[in-house]
Amino acid sequence: MTTPRTMDELRREIEAEREQLAASVEQLRGELVMAPKVQAKLPVLAAGAAAAGFVLAGGIGATMRYLARRGREH
Repeated sequence: MTTPRTMDELRREIEAEREQLAASVEQLRGELVMAPKVQAKLPVLAAGAAAAGFVLAGGIGATMRYLARRGREH
């Protein structure tokens, strides 16, 4: 069973939650300021992400194998 909390304990917990909420709001505001900067570079970021995904998925090796096989067939 949990012990009942006193009013002072509840007030301290509420104040701690308020401080955490205020910090989260400030962090969110900082991220919103960054949004236009990221949006301006979105095409470059998307191309980089696509290239990284291609490489990580083994795309270079698969492409080279395809081209080597194709070269032997013709």
